[in-house]
Amino acid sequence: MPDSWWRRVRAYLTPPPISEASWRDAVAACPLARRLDRARQDELRQLAAVFLARKRFHALAGAELTPSLQLLIAMQACLPLLRHGPHALRGWREILVYPGEFKVRRSHHDDHSGVVTESDDVLIGEAWERGPLVLSLADVQLDLEQPWDGFNVVVHEIAHKLDMLDGASDGVPPLPPQIPRRQWIVAFQRAFDHLSNDVARGRDTLIDPYAAESADEFFAVVSELHWSQPGVLRRADAAVAALLTAYYGPSPAPG
Repeated sequence: MPDSWWRRVRAYLTPPPISEASWRDAVAACPLARRLDRARQDELRQLAAVFLARKRFHALAGAELTPSLQLLIAMQACLPLLRHGPHALRGWREILVYPGEFKVRRSHHDDHSGVVTESDDVLIGEAWERGPLVLSLADVQLDLEQPWDGFNVVVHEIAHKLDMLDGASDGVPPLPPQIPRRQWIVAFQRAFDHLSNDVARGRDTLIDPYAAESADEFFAVVSELHWSQPGVLRRADAAVAALLTAYYGPSPAPG
């Protein structure tokens, strides 16, 4: 067999470590990682090495994707995996990176009329079931510069990937034994219904109104809050905040 095949296999099973200099620079550039304790930083470093070995980055539309930016994306992608390990990376391989917002053509089929309509959505991130992770590099960089503003596009899309590990994205990822599935469903459904009701009535909400789009978007949006504004999430819904702490581990963000 070709030697390149063996190199890929070895990299998958025992990924090359991230150099000390590269890791030091990446931690300095990523406030979330910088606030982790040493043990979790070491776990993150190992997970990021696995991520870089198993995933393939593709820079599109002129995006300038340096190795250091790839590492910073890998770090943020692996933060939600700290309690779940490399097995949670299964099922997909590609990361597509645009310089900024990108358009996606959608088709909608009306079951009653049979009419198909098309429209363009402008996005900063997307996760396909068993397909690529798609990111806006400008928004990745903005999240690094403003880590405590309630948003993180990489965390959002990785939450979708976690959600998809057991099939369609429905806001209920595979749960560890210590989190009862029924407790999760009841708490998240109640919080989602409450938010949807407030959004429908035009009320101000602590959680981004986009979370009312669907149960899976709710899970992804509150995951962003867990990692960037956990205090806001606790005020919005203490039960959801507690479940996400049990699922992800404690947030390193300021409370």
